[in-house]
Amino acid sequence: MNKVCSPYFDPEFDELAERLFGPTCRVCIDNESLEDCTLVKVNSINKQGILLEVVKVLTDMNLTISKSYISSDAGWFMFVFYVKDEHDNKLTDQRVINSIQQAIGTTREIPNSLTYVNNVIESEPASEHTAIEMSGADRPGLFSEISAALADLQVNIVEAHAWTHNERLACVAYITDQSTDSRIEDPHRLAKIENHLATVLGAANISRTNHQEVKGADLHVGEATTTCAERRLHQLMLSVEDFEGPSAHTTSSSETPLGLDDDDDEGSKAIVSIESCNERGYSIVSIECKDRPRLMFDVVCTITDMQYLIFHGSTASHGGYAMQEYFIRHIDGCTVNSEGEKEHVVKCLEAAIERRVCEVSKH
Repeated sequence: MNKVCSPYFDPEFDELAERLFGPTCRVCIDNESLEDCTLVKVNSINKQGILLEVVKVLTDMNLTISKSYISSDAGWFMFVFYVKDEHDNKLTDQRVINSIQQAIGTTREIPNSLTYVNNVIESEPASEHTAIEMSGADRPGLFSEISAALADLQVNIVEAHAWTHNERLACVAYITDQSTDSRIEDPHRLAKIENHLATVLGAANISRTNHQEVKGADLHVGEATTTCAERRLHQLMLSVEDFEGPSAHTTSSSETPLGLDDDDDEGSKAIVSIESCNERGYSIVSIECKDRPRLMFDVVCTITDMQYLIFHGSTASHGGYAMQEYFIRHIDGCTVNSEGEKEHVVKCLEAAIERRVCEVSKH
């Protein structure tokens, strides 16, 4: 009988790329090439989610990305971002430049224990809060009822982020015990809080006038996840399928760019189209909409959480209008082929662009 042997892997193989290319992520801040903006150039070994991590660092520091180029060659990623500070100027504060290099260039993963104060990175102490995640049907006054319910339970809301979109609600809140100002660890009390909030959310589902089922309605009370609050809001909204709400729509690439109409709510309209690039094995996602802060983060976050990989891309904004293009494949290597899958991706990206316009609370 033939003997089947497993292949031998040198234990030092994982470090080979670092020995060949140096640090896994290299950052260059170029203030000389252009007069009106700073170039942030990032070279990195390719790994899933690296683009999202870099975009998050830049947007969390309140930097405006006016243009970007994304390209991958085999296992190597190259990004170029044209950025300005919150005053629409080049980056001149050396502390900000050092913060960008520290956050992007020195670690494999962007640390969740880092925060930004006046655009400067600082260490954040271990969480002393209990996290609450809620998603489900929305109705007028629901967030006020949630706040009142927590107050009745002798709970402080330290920080809360909530979005409503297409009659759905997503909320991420951090709470402490009212008497001790510390995290709540008693499992019986956590269960009481969860049951009380579930009753409030359940009433919201019952009161829906169109009797439409909200899939994925959920509530979790306990340890905070390592995922940032805004990304969790996108994930929670996807779980309750807000892209299928009453105002959800699918636009074709032949339509006039509705985002250019000044009578429309800013950022509320977007044109999303998907084309096939069969000769290169990619699907091309094109987006046109009004520009706004954190737009690139919202789009890249949603593409990533739908399990697609971005291999190449470019973004640009001019005169308050944004255009983005991404060459993507599914994580399994397949392109977006079926009409049903294309429609799903289009709806999800439209919803991602619209959600932040409907942001209702950030304490």
